[in-house]
Amino acid sequence: MIEQIKTHENLQNTPNVLNTKINSSIEIVTVPLSKDTKNIGINFDAELILSILSKSYEKVIITLISTEDDLKSLVKRKPDLVFSGVKYFNFNKEKVWLSEYLKKHNIEYITSNKEVLDNEHDKNNAKTIVKDANLNTAKFFTTQPDEHETESSLPVTFPLFLKPVSKNNPEGINAQSVVFDFKKYQAKVLDIYNTQKSRTLVENYLSGKEYSVSILENKSKNILTILPVEIIAAKNKNGHKILDFDAKQSNLEEVIAIVDKKIRKEVSALAINSFMALGGKTMGVIDIKMSYNGILHFIEADFMPSFEEGYFYKAFQINENIDFEHMILKIADAALTSKIKDEY
Repeated sequence: MIEQIKTHENLQNTPNVLNTKINSSIEIVTVPLSKDTKNIGINFDAELILSILSKSYEKVIITLISTEDDLKSLVKRKPDLVFSGVKYFNFNKEKVWLSEYLKKHNIEYITSNKEVLDNEHDKNNAKTIVKDANLNTAKFFTTQPDEHETESSLPVTFPLFLKPVSKNNPEGINAQSVVFDFKKYQAKVLDIYNTQKSRTLVENYLSGKEYSVSILENKSKNILTILPVEIIAAKNKNGHKILDFDAKQSNLEEVIAIVDKKIRKEVSALAINSFMALGGKTMGVIDIKMSYNGILHFIEADFMPSFEEGYFYKAFQINENIDFEHMILKIADAALTSKIKDEY
């Protein structure tokens, strides 16, 4: 699978931010401020993105979508690219997915489509797809209280790592997520069910090093940029190095370059193949962890990664030493030019 696309680790052909502007129209789509942000996959400063993209593209505007008529008006204008972190809109209690709506009207966008985002959002689905593609992922199953009543009924042996199935429940990952006995397993499953309103994804606990690989896909230029980093988590109160919710919130982890060329190559290969198996488009982050005996395993994917927080931007900084502005320009360039290839 990895041979099907040319891969470069060097970022090239950044849009010119100083000379002639590119004759393309981009609309930065936002929604009204709301307490409920479940429909937002990527939060960003629209005015900042406007100032960046306007340096390289002829027509860039911010579009606020409040009603379905606003969305219809956008389609009539038919911009070359919609730059947005919005997943869907709620119109008359009906979900309208932005990616599906734009795809229907042949307008390019920066994220993956609804089906891919749904699979990535459900960690069980993502692991199943990766497993079916013959890629390594820790043995796993899902459960809820009283579904597995005895230790002998568990499909996977201890030690185990437990977390909510949904990606929207990071608070469910904490020091109690690593369990070595059935009593603590039951307590954690019950906790996730009560506090996160979620089934539990149970998998073999991997005690080795952790990695994150940011990917930027530019189809027309046949470039798949791979930016791997190693993440070193601080030990929690139980002595385990895991990226739990508190550690991420407090930025307790260290993000460094992968200096071992063999590990870098293997991590990149697993990330590329996982990205392709899941159907990722334009950009994404693949999390990978090593077992105690050095075997790499897919953990999860994020196809709407944060631009300012998290590992996506850090991977660009560490691997390519580029700033936020150039990263945004590369995302726009990758999404825009992917349409050009599809037309031939």
